Amino acid sequence: MTARIGSAEMLRRLVGFDTVSRNSNLAAIEFIRDYLDGFGIASRLSFDDEGRKANLFATIGPSDQPGIILSGHSDVVPVDDQHWSSDPFKLREDEGRLYGRGSADMKGFIGTALALVPDFKERATSTPIHLAFSYDEEVGCIGVNRLIEQIGMAEAKPLACVVGEPTEMKPIVGQKGLHVFRCHAHGHEAHSSRTSFGVNAVEAAAELIAGIKTISRRLRDEGPFDDGFEPPYTTLHCGTIHGGAAQNIVPASCNFTFEIRNLPGHDPALLVAEIERHAREQIEPEMHAVDPTTGFTFQPRNGLPDYEIAEDHPAVALVKRALGANAVGKVSYMTEAGLFGRAGIPTVICGPGDIAQAHKPDEFIAKEQLARCETFLLRLAESAHT
Repeated sequence: MTARIGSAEMLRRLVGFDTVSRNSNLAAIEFIRDYLDGFGIASRLSFDDEGRKANLFATIGPSDQPGIILSGHSDVVPVDDQHWSSDPFKLREDEGRLYGRGSADMKGFIGTALALVPDFKERATSTPIHLAFSYDEEVGCIGVNRLIEQIGMAEAKPLACVVGEPTEMKPIVGQKGLHVFRCHAHGHEAHSSRTSFGVNAVEAAAELIAGIKTISRRLRDEGPFDDGFEPPYTTLHCGTIHGGAAQNIVPASCNFTFEIRNLPGHDPALLVAEIERHAREQIEPEMHAVDPTTGFTFQPRNGLPDYEIAEDHPAVALVKRALGANAVGKVSYMTEAGLFGRAGIPTVICGPGDIAQAHKPDEFIAKEQLARCETFLLRLAESAHT
């Protein structure tokens, strides 16, 4: 029998695994598997194509009954070029705060759930608790799709899923979608003293970026709006741009990326079509006058669905009852909730820590947040049982 481990100690062990998305997470997953095995709980792993990373799915209690999923991602963002006050992969405590990469996002939730496994075993006699830990959330919610396939093969459809992203223990019932695109402007190279004989791909890209900004301003001013989100409208953002080889060469190539974070119900395809139409009708004719082979190509990079669940849904009521809270919120950042929701699993986002601390140097979680998460998860298990 595995010895009981407190939430802070479990977090210390998890932070000690460098699970930056570019690295393997197998050591951390194998530690969790062995820990659960010590309580007689079997785990099922699903791997990426290279076998370097794994999801873990485990059920505490009867597998043939509808249960509750506690979901978290095992990977963390890099610490490269960040200035930390201490080793980011060694948990440090100072004045009630626990510092370390992933402490808030989101090993604090995973660590608390694992620390409570002995309690779950006592309570989950009729309503099971499922642990679902994924890989590669930070680089596009990649691993969770295979994890959801596993859940789909379970004997009973889950009652609810709690995605434990840092929300300061507030229940979140909606998130925006995220859709990222790569745009390539194809120009025509020429000496910079002969600009009329070339098609400047950098300038063409800049014109289109200006057009995207115009759309962004319109959405800011005219909506649609949902005051539950901050900001309360769909946003567009250009994040990277690369083009040109030398100052005295009219550049033939320029690439940039842009994203759309759309409100639930606001179809991002309509905005993409508007951007492409602006490129075809307003910018390309002048390019084609010099060289008909020039123009723009668009390539989707990744797309993650928006998500919204009704405030009076039984899954939301279950979470609110366990929290002892009535207020709910919505977030503009991405979680795996949209993918669980798309699979027909009612999902609420709720976990310890503050998203404002995520991805930053000296990331931390307050010990008080871990304590609140413990109380919530225990009440959740008891509430579902009753």
